Amino acid sequence: MLADALRADPAGLTDALGLVDGLDDALVHGLARLDEERAAACESFAAVFTGSPLADRVADSLGKIVAGAVTDEHLAVLAGARAVVLGAAHDALLGGLDKALGRSREPWTVPGEPERPGGLLAGGRSWLRELAIAGWRGVDHELAAGGAQAVQALLADPATRRLAVLLDGFAAELRGAAPVATLDRIPVRRWADLWTRSLLLSQDGFPGQPVTPADGRFLLLGADLHEHPTVFQVRAHGLLETPGGDVRLVRASVAAAKVDTISGPSAWRMLAAFPVFLAALAGHRVVEISGMPLTPAGDLIWDESRAVAGEPADPFATARVRLGGAVAPPAPPLDRHPAAIAEPVLLEGYTAGAESFELPGGVTLAVDLDRLPEAGPLTPALVAASTACLGLLRWDAGRWAVQPLAVQALVRKKPVIAHTADWALGPTEPKAAKAEAAAGTAVDVLRERAGRLLRK
Repeated sequence: MLADALRADPAGLTDALGLVDGLDDALVHGLARLDEERAAACESFAAVFTGSPLADRVADSLGKIVAGAVTDEHLAVLAGARAVVLGAAHDALLGGLDKALGRSREPWTVPGEPERPGGLLAGGRSWLRELAIAGWRGVDHELAAGGAQAVQALLADPATRRLAVLLDGFAAELRGAAPVATLDRIPVRRWADLWTRSLLLSQDGFPGQPVTPADGRFLLLGADLHEHPTVFQVRAHGLLETPGGDVRLVRASVAAAKVDTISGPSAWRMLAAFPVFLAALAGHRVVEISGMPLTPAGDLIWDESRAVAGEPADPFATARVRLGGAVAPPAPPLDRHPAAIAEPVLLEGYTAGAESFELPGGVTLAVDLDRLPEAGPLTPALVAASTACLGLLRWDAGRWAVQPLAVQALVRKKPVIAHTADWALGPTEPKAAKAEAAAGTAVDVLRERAGRLLRK
């Protein structure tokens, strides 16, 4: 069943993504100067909504944009329509995967709308409108820096901090690429995705995600490590066994700011404020949680005071026994995007190669080796020697791929198990431990200097 889902794309997927490509091309060149080809692409995109409740609004907004009238309202409709098409593609891909895995998924319920400070949001919308009118090729240093004032204002209010961080990161990418007209290659889909998400989050009354307290046993499956020059994040995927006996797929993330000179295993030192989390990852331990906030999307808002590390639990044994019957969370509206799919799976019975797995059923599944972190012991060689893999199934660049989080392998006829977060409390491999100890001195010096500056 899994082989069938990975082998064939859902009907209409290629056409849907092609329409989005046409719209994204218009954003590359700017909505203020649409030629006949790009105007036709916008009209074709609008035609997809014929017969739907959005038909009139999409046709009117895109028609006005083609005619040269670019307002905040028209852009909000354009961004919403783009998100709808990509959301439909996401749902088709994820629905096929759920069916193949026999995985049930909770439905999404619309939360209440919290009050949002419209004045602050307007500044972000204004900058995003300027970007859309100029197009990516029209972005120079001045335009790229134009959102700084809005970002500073949004950062001051916790209710708008999510949008502020997103806009800040988007602006940093544009500043690093400016003047964009000189680039040989533009990340078209990525920048259009960032623009779309930012514009939708900047709308007044955009619904938030309420949280409910959760109790139970958090059984870890694996950890996805994200290392950037200024931040290190660990997202742990696992199962939540509730007191009522239900088993749910959940995630828990922690992060810390850092400088770009701190990388690899040393980055774990930046998460010293989360000893329970790190001990559970390094020791493959169950975590008993009590009253920890849980979002409808399955994200535990990690709180060390509500977590206690318990007994060891083998993630592979957990997956074999409990993963098949776990209920998956729904995807929030902004995460309904093919590139956001990251489904925990246990793969066995395959033949491993250097860059792919040959699965039962004659399907070749790509292995995303680029996502293997430097902060853990999992290497391409171990993946190529593996006999079982805990990973995340992803869909990107028109194909399915697996991101390994842990493997069981045979190395020189000896069984080896490696997880991405095995070094959460420090490297266990002698050579890596020696290198980390030397790098750790720099971390301690930077922390001491930062503390001295704060005391002044």
